[in-house]
Amino acid sequence: MKFKFLFAAALLAGASFSSFAQTHVEGEEYYKADQFANAKELLLRNMNNTGTNKAVSDFYLGLISLHEGNQADAQKYFNEGLQNNPDYAYNYVGLGILDLKKGDKKAADAQFKLAESKSKKDPELQINIARAYYNTDPVAYAKDIEKRINNARKYNMEDENIYLFEGDVKKDAKDFGGAASQYEMATTYNPDATPAYVKYANLFTQVNPEYAIKMLNKLLELNPNSALGQRELANAYYNAGNYKEAATQYGKYVENPNHFKQDEDRYAFLLFYGGDYQKGYDYSSALLKANPSNFTAQRYQFMNAAQMKDMQAQLLPLAEALVATHNADPANNKFAPIDYILIASELNSAKRPQEAQALLEEAIKDNPTNREFYKQLAMTFVEENKLSKAVDAYEGYLANSEKPGYNDFIQQATFAFYAGVENKDNPAEADKYYAICQSYADKAAEILPENYKPKKFAGDIARQKATEAQAPFAAVPAYTEALTLLEASENPSRYSSDAKEMYNYMGNSYLEQKNVAKAKEYFNKYLNFDPNNEAYRKFVEGLK
Repeated sequence: MKFKFLFAAALLAGASFSSFAQTHVEGEEYYKADQFANAKELLLRNMNNTGTNKAVSDFYLGLISLHEGNQADAQKYFNEGLQNNPDYAYNYVGLGILDLKKGDKKAADAQFKLAESKSKKDPELQINIARAYYNTDPVAYAKDIEKRINNARKYNMEDENIYLFEGDVKKDAKDFGGAASQYEMATTYNPDATPAYVKYANLFTQVNPEYAIKMLNKLLELNPNSALGQRELANAYYNAGNYKEAATQYGKYVENPNHFKQDEDRYAFLLFYGGDYQKGYDYSSALLKANPSNFTAQRYQFMNAAQMKDMQAQLLPLAEALVATHNADPANNKFAPIDYILIASELNSAKRPQEAQALLEEAIKDNPTNREFYKQLAMTFVEENKLSKAVDAYEGYLANSEKPGYNDFIQQATFAFYAGVENKDNPAEADKYYAICQSYADKAAEILPENYKPKKFAGDIARQKATEAQAPFAAVPAYTEALTLLEASENPSRYSSDAKEMYNYMGNSYLEQKNVAKAKEYFNKYLNFDPNNEAYRKFVEGLK
């Protein structure tokens, strides 16, 4: 599996969902849940659908325009609402809000009075008027706000809009516990009050997602087709770090016709990070078939494929296509860190390290503090047998690591040692890399002084720097220490390759000194790690 560094095909939006109604109601719910951009999209999308009350849609579109700071559009929507239905009271409230913003309270009160004549003893209308005053100046209009709340209670004290408003006021005052109590009260009086569940959940989704999940599951038990509830529940699971369950919930949500196109990409993301690679691949492929220019779907198609053994043969063409799309418009078709890493890994595996290097250098330019780019870049230089460059690249990895560990230091020591060997015809350059090797071996030894590897590096360096005459003896002191540590380790057999190399060297060193008994001692230790090597055994037995 290539995903080391980071995290049946689903139906698409064009399918038929006759069991779901798509009217102004969904947009109204999103507005009341303070998700204004999403509300606007749904209200406009569903404006001409059967069952949509255009006057209601116009009212909420007008409120959203006010939220966006666009009073001209707000005026247009409120007036259109009155043209669609002059008896719908709420658009008069909208015009009253505009008057309040102009500082004309008298004109605003006249609009509110006209609204009341169209919808008598309506608690929700009273709360909308209270909001109009509150959003304009809660201090200056405190008495007007209190009056409207009292009217609403008098008309129907169980109306959920009262408690939604009071919850919002408490939330603005950062009384989150009080806000939660009011939102919960709204659901108590009206179990179908979707925005109240969502607002309650949003108070907790970051700090205590289990609270949010519990409340949203309660909502969906009552209203299983609520796109807002489905979406928020998926997000709550995501915030809880449960990507698999988040993907399951998003799978239900994207089948709802009131889902948002951008959330299809989120679903692909969750399938990948939830580990459902086959489903993620199938879903991304379906999105890409529906829209070949969907770069996000193309990315997740490749990312999921990179985790699947049976897709290995197709990875290179997928990677090539992805790079081509990115290069055609890098400003809009941006890669995330995982894209750079997975694609570079594939190019490197295909023996195309220079292309991988170009991609990783771009990645580093975009994000110079991402240590994984440097690590991957080092491996591309290893592929080319350019160990000196690998050392330089890996230095970037170490420099951007908050706290490098033992293995990090050993890796750099390894690169530096072979960089020294690589520069054997340039003694000064070779010595530079051997010094780097020893420096990082020493750093590793400080972390794990009982590990043999740092001492072995000292012996390896001594062998490389020794003259031909010195070579058989140069590493003896360091290897003796290294083997003592190795033999004392819990499972020496894990280090069979290094052990055999050192035992063989030590045996030959003593043989060179005519000390056959000592040589046999080390050769026999070699055989403990390679008992089936009959040729080696006969060689040892023949020594005298």
